[in-house]
Amino acid sequence: MSFQLKEIVPWGRSFQEYVAMFALSEEDLAKQILGCGDGPASFNAELTQRGGTVVSIDPLYAFSMDAISRRIDETFDNVMRETNKNRDEFVWGHIRSVDELGKVRMKTMRNFLSDYPQGKIEKRYLAESAPNLSFPDDSFSLAVCSHFLFLYSDHLDLRFHIDTITELCRVCRETRLFPLLQLGAVPSRHVVPVIKHFRTEGYEVTCVQVPYEFQRGENQMLKIRRVEL
Repeated sequence: MSFQLKEIVPWGRSFQEYVAMFALSEEDLAKQILGCGDGPASFNAELTQRGGTVVSIDPLYAFSMDAISRRIDETFDNVMRETNKNRDEFVWGHIRSVDELGKVRMKTMRNFLSDYPQGKIEKRYLAESAPNLSFPDDSFSLAVCSHFLFLYSDHLDLRFHIDTITELCRVCRETRLFPLLQLGAVPSRHVVPVIKHFRTEGYEVTCVQVPYEFQRGENQMLKIRRVEL
């Protein structure tokens, strides 16, 4: 039986994981970045501390810090149980065990929570719901979308993927998506039609191998760029 979740859950990755997942260079980190579906990741908090410019969007940010903390606590044990039952789907390298994973993820999410109140004041965390975004065209240089599109392919259909990526490409010059697998460590059925659609629409679309693999086989991101005429 493969890893399964009945709903999208809050689960955060760190700054260093984002850097590896999206092959972010120092030049990339100096850009105006939009994080789509960031949830309780600490990327925003850590990049801001480093002097970077980033806005994270997620419907989760409509809620208070206490409400998000409760939601993390409510779902944490279920995610850990599923991980333990399906630990063969993961590569235990930089994170060596299920227990260590729990500690790493909780530390990351606590870092997010400590930054969240100030980030809300500074409008670094905005309650936006894909696929419709409120930003003007070309508001950002780079969008990154971690463990949302493609991962939840059983929850989000192809139309949602295409519409959301279209919006990201409207407000950002370049969009990077990771991973290309869905829950269960199998290739998402939406990847091929997404690639075909955006190439047909004239975008530059490439699969890029990245220096990160935790879910077994999740070592590629999809990069979509508007071709400037």
